Amino acid sequence: MNLNLTNKVFLVSGGAKGIGGAISRGLIEEGAIPVMIDPSEKEGREILDFAQGKALQIPVRLFSPEQAKEAIDLAVKTFGRIDGVVNNAGANDGVGLENGSPQAYADSVAKNLFHYYYLAHYALPQLKEHQGAIVNISSKTAVTGQGGTSGYISAKGAQLALTREWAVELLPYQIRVNAILPAEVYTPMYANWIQSFPNPEAKLAEISNRIPLGKRMTTSEEIASMAIFLLSDKASHITGQHLYVDGGYTHLDRSL
Repeated sequence: MNLNLTNKVFLVSGGAKGIGGAISRGLIEEGAIPVMIDPSEKEGREILDFAQGKALQIPVRLFSPEQAKEAIDLAVKTFGRIDGVVNNAGANDGVGLENGSPQAYADSVAKNLFHYYYLAHYALPQLKEHQGAIVNISSKTAVTGQGGTSGYISAKGAQLALTREWAVELLPYQIRVNAILPAEVYTPMYANWIQSFPNPEAKLAEISNRIPLGKRMTTSEEIASMAIFLLSDKASHITGQHLYVDGGYTHLDRSL
């Protein structure tokens, strides 16, 4: 399928590795131009080499509105346009209710949520001009809970609410807004979490065996395929949706 993405420009926060890296690579394969907002230099360089010059890395973490605005301005200065935003960066940082604090909670929500708004806000003039799209990467934990991670879960739930809110607000501009909810995806961050268990291989097998479709983890590339489709005009009548790419993990009976 030709997704008609040639030379279109997409911001991808956390776009150098994990799910974001897969999205950046997938965009390149479709002829699009990813702008990776991510400080991971080694992984970013590999994607830049893969793109043969048709990509950009902005090596920052989006802690402030000013950083988001500077990233937008640089992308427009470099490529002249922005056609879509993938809000992806974040970390499940384990700030819970019992083993947390009000300040740690506030910091966790801020670092996992606020930059989603910052990027969308500053990219909006370009998205209006080009009838662009926004894809928010959330998490199944926003609807299932996980335990011990109140800050991250709050941010992920808010991302789902903002997806619907922005889809409504941006209807007059034909800007589509959707969210993807991954469940168990074996990213580098996930691998680090698995290694925190006494028997990592056994823990990984236990989780994989609970995933109904294929008894395996979802790949980053499978999340990327959905994200890229949603960015394209092939998804021209899809907005305000929460889409699960998880092998049935969230909704199907895990005894299957």
